[in-house]
Amino acid sequence: MAYIGNQPTDNFVTFATQNFSTSATSSYTLDHAVSNENEIALFINNVRQHPGSGKAYTATGTALTLSENTASTDVMYCIFLGRAIQSTVPSTNSITAAMVSNDLISGKTALASEPADTDEFLVSDAGTLKRIDYSLIKATAGLSMVDIWRLTTDLVNTNGTISSNLEQPDTYGATTIGSAMTVSSGIFTFPATGKYMIICSAMIASGGGSGDSVLLQTQTTTDNSSYNLAAAVRTDVQDGLGDTGSSFFLFDVTNTSTHKVKFVTSGMSDGSSAIKGDTSYNATCFIFQKLGDT
Repeated sequence: MAYIGNQPTDNFVTFATQNFSTSATSSYTLDHAVSNENEIALFINNVRQHPGSGKAYTATGTALTLSENTASTDVMYCIFLGRAIQSTVPSTNSITAAMVSNDLISGKTALASEPADTDEFLVSDAGTLKRIDYSLIKATAGLSMVDIWRLTTDLVNTNGTISSNLEQPDTYGATTIGSAMTVSSGIFTFPATGKYMIICSAMIASGGGSGDSVLLQTQTTTDNSSYNLAAAVRTDVQDGLGDTGSSFFLFDVTNTSTHKVKFVTSGMSDGSSAIKGDTSYNATCFIFQKLGDT
């Protein structure tokens, strides 16, 4: 079909309608003002009424006047013929891939920062379009928490929980990542739930005597009461010599109030064995790394 001027664009057209709550009256108020009754189509009990003076109804402005009273049981509605609405909602499955512009996404404003966890993306799940939160697909950007504590002075011929002379390194550019561990009477508390690698690195020496088989234990609890041996550094220290060793334990901290750790010495008995400590470098130290969520 030929057109003079621009070819009209197809639109999804509907008409404004109004449903009335009926009663024993002939006067009603329209939602939209009209010039006369010919701008609306009035239906009572699904029967279209004849407009005009001396007929079924007249209308002007927002006043609708019927020639007879309605009953409360009547169903009445009107269509505003002069208020065509161009809808932007197409029918189901009517939009095809060929109808989508290539710049549908690239033509929009770019997000200049990392999306929030609740920002959503569209994905095709085996051919079905679904949405997914950014929190479920984002990569973990390195370790979120690393903390180190060290023994500040030698622990000589002393068995039991290491409860004093502990500090976070503060020399030569030492630092931490994220929230720090806290310690009270030798009991270390985690800053948040998660899966933590606990590393105990020990330097042990014997200054004389017969030497000892020294054990530095990593003990954990999951009930804030009963502690169990989770890992250990054992060194057989000969007279006048020293040794180093490390232990590792991956701890699933599901509750920071009940899941804790402490470090316990045993086996020192000859009077000269010592677990080495220093305030300027890490001789014996305890490292905590959060590797992931619980």
